[in-house]
Amino acid sequence: MKIAKQKPLSEVTLRRYESPYEKLKKRELIRFVALSLGLIQPGDSRDIIVDILCVLIKNKKGLTFTQVEKKVVELREKNKSSMLGITPGNIHRQLRRLKEIYIIEKHMNLYRLSEGMSLKEIFEKKVENIIIKQTVERIKEYLNLI
Repeated sequence: MKIAKQKPLSEVTLRRYESPYEKLKKRELIRFVALSLGLIQPGDSRDIIVDILCVLIKNKKGLTFTQVEKKVVELREKNKSSMLGITPGNIHRQLRRLKEIYIIEKHMNLYRLSEGMSLKEIFEKKVENIIIKQTVERIKEYLNLI
């Protein structure tokens, strides 16, 4: 009897927070999106992924890895944020995580939001309709067998 590997094909973490209010700055809104999608943990001070998203949302045409790195450093300096986690390896890892859940893509050596869509469109079309839907369907397959 073979036992299926217990490594997930994909993983989804969703969190529900209070309704957003208008006085939140853009970075804080993006931070809540990252928290809600499980990209960072509550209370996590290492939130470089938030700055990467900020930079990519602002630069819709796309950026090279070097440009992403430079703009993230500039943004953190401007906001007087900690420089923890700003290493090329960590930025590559965060970009890979964003690609794995279809939020960004690499096109002609440029990182950009998937297909030039807004973050809301990406969530609806890619995360909600692909990742979450397929995950729920697979869970139902296991439930049917029980």
